[in-house]
Amino acid sequence: MRRQFIAGNWKMNTNRAAAVALAEGIAKAAASVANVDLAVCPPCCYLEAVGKALAGSKVGLGAQNMYHEKEGAFTGELSAGMLVDMGCKYVILGHSERRHILGETDAAINKKVHAALAAGLTPIVCVGELLAEREAGKTLGVIQCQFAGSLAGLASERMAKVVIAYEPVWAIGTGKVATPQQAEEVHLALRKILAEHYDASVAEGVVIQYGGSVKPENAAELLGQPNIDGALVGGASLKVDQFLGIIAGAKENR
Repeated sequence: MRRQFIAGNWKMNTNRAAAVALAEGIAKAAASVANVDLAVCPPCCYLEAVGKALAGSKVGLGAQNMYHEKEGAFTGELSAGMLVDMGCKYVILGHSERRHILGETDAAINKKVHAALAAGLTPIVCVGELLAEREAGKTLGVIQCQFAGSLAGLASERMAKVVIAYEPVWAIGTGKVATPQQAEEVHLALRKILAEHYDASVAEGVVIQYGGSVKPENAAELLGQPNIDGALVGGASLKVDQFLGIIAGAKENR
């Protein structure tokens, strides 16, 4: 059975002291959490400090982005090897804010996915549609296109190490949230796409998170859907009690 995986994406928030305090609070509270995988993804400048705060805990460290090259003249970028060196286990790739604000393409994300896996990182690969695309009935087509482009060229054994996060763009930071039925529909579609590209075993094994205004109040119902395996949490991951409330929702369903 797939384990629920709850990851916090802190985005461009916190300062060093606040990041360390948040990590320490989550790590302490997570000591009693069983059967749920946990991670936090702080701003890159605080990775080392947060990693030290998480040391010995059940909470994994993740980064919010990386570059696909191993090294070189790429000012401002971080390689997968650098993230591993700082203690990272996970890296978020293709988040909608990077796709739609910073112009990242499926092809660029695909290079990062291959580089992350080669370095031993678990990529959390985000897919999701704009509001206009949903209203036009194009959701599943967008998801299929992003899947094919962002995850191209992965053998079965590598695909099995990828986490997918379905994040409807219209629900990120807006307070809006997909209904459990809407989210489950897309997660089931992703499961079917995996089976078509690979096989039933891979499709059943890949963890697919939901992201988009997840809160303690809606977590249990969302995470209770058969194909939703956890959450990629934004704003609610910046407060220990709210993040723990979402984790509690995951525990109710496992």
